[in-house]
Amino acid sequence: MSDTPFGFGLPPEEPENGDEGKQKDPQGGAGQGPFGFGLPGFGGPGGDNPFAAMFGSMNPNDLGAAFQQLGQMLSYEGGPVNWDMAKQIARQTVSQGTSDGVKDSSIGPAERTAVEEAVRLADLWLDDATSLPSGAGSAVAWSRAEWVEATLPAWKELVDPVAERVGAAMGDVLPEEMQAMAGPLIGMMRSMGGAMFGTQIGQAVGVLAGEVVGSTDIGLPLGPTGRAALLPANIEAFGKDLGVPQEEVRLYLALREAAHQRLFAHVPWLRSHLFGAVDGYARGIKVDTAKLEDVVGQFDPQNPEQLQDALQQGMFQPEDTPEQKVALARLETALALVEGWVDAVVHAAAKPRLTSADALRETLRRRRASGGPAEQTFATLIGLELRPRRLRDASRLWASLTDARGVDGRDGLWAHPDMLPTASDLDDPDGFVHREQLDFSELDKMLGEAAGGSTEKPNLKKDDDSE
Repeated sequence: MSDTPFGFGLPPEEPENGDEGKQKDPQGGAGQGPFGFGLPGFGGPGGDNPFAAMFGSMNPNDLGAAFQQLGQMLSYEGGPVNWDMAKQIARQTVSQGTSDGVKDSSIGPAERTAVEEAVRLADLWLDDATSLPSGAGSAVAWSRAEWVEATLPAWKELVDPVAERVGAAMGDVLPEEMQAMAGPLIGMMRSMGGAMFGTQIGQAVGVLAGEVVGSTDIGLPLGPTGRAALLPANIEAFGKDLGVPQEEVRLYLALREAAHQRLFAHVPWLRSHLFGAVDGYARGIKVDTAKLEDVVGQFDPQNPEQLQDALQQGMFQPEDTPEQKVALARLETALALVEGWVDAVVHAAAKPRLTSADALRETLRRRRASGGPAEQTFATLIGLELRPRRLRDASRLWASLTDARGVDGRDGLWAHPDMLPTASDLDDPDGFVHREQLDFSELDKMLGEAAGGSTEKPNLKKDDDSE
């Protein structure tokens, strides 16, 4: 889990004036407050607070626009996150370019054609590696700004449960009799909270847009259904120092994107299963309101750093209960199974055809194991870090299933969530592979024959190797 509350820490910013610029401390430092946000007046100006993120260097000529934005922020009456602000901040972050100085740019015809051809060829290769048919009705090449626009609805669905839980807990800090008297103040606090969440999420998504290569980098369907998407600029940066032809890099990443699309298109319960697991995890989050009340009661206006330090001491933490642990394990296992299946299927499709298949596979695994951008942002937004060990275990299990049961037998497990391996199965893949499996295909036959009085039970199907 992240050391900061819910993992809400601002991503580092690059100075605008070279060595003379001020480098922000991503782990905290002057001016950083709850959720990783700077508190106005706590440490002076800088990019660590929502005001600096919106107003930049506060040029006097821009004060009119700045106060207009401030008014919009305080008048916000929507949900727990100001998503208009999140979108604005994400677009501003993208426009600044990545740390290596690469700016976003519009997609040209050549890049669009290259992506379409790569996805088309990837789908053709995947036909031999999986029984699931193509799930990509179209293939698109996105700029970073287009990725932000297309994925914000999914981020909203992921983040709102966490933000709502935090906002409700913050409102509970005041005694009930005071809440009735302080209605306008509470409303302003909620507006500020929505702005803070919006700023944090906008910056995180904007930074991530500079590094992702498609719409499924975190194992979740962030983009529109049935649309395989790749980001040419980020693919070029990803393959820059690998010593692999750019065409092979693009094709390998297209295989991963197309494999994800097949899975989410033809396993109708999977998306709601994953997003439901995120929501279930968020419901277990609690705020230590007693600690917050104590901090507020002892606040010394002459020592604002006291409040700042207290708010950084883990006041917002997941509840350590059996239910929360189950929710966390459910989510981690589901994501590991998705990514493990994609890894196994893509490797089977690419290994006979791409000389660089092994190298690209290992590069992506190391990227994830070292805390790649997608995993870091996922941890930032919902407080969850994926365990790379689980991903490797899942990949080995799917590969073993392919050897033992064939492609159809392996992919048939996606027919129902109860048929999928569990976390304990990832620890003992051989035991799962050779275990007797309930044949759900017989269940439909039973139901159809029920009117005729059939009492036949579903078969238990064994693998040939286990007989």
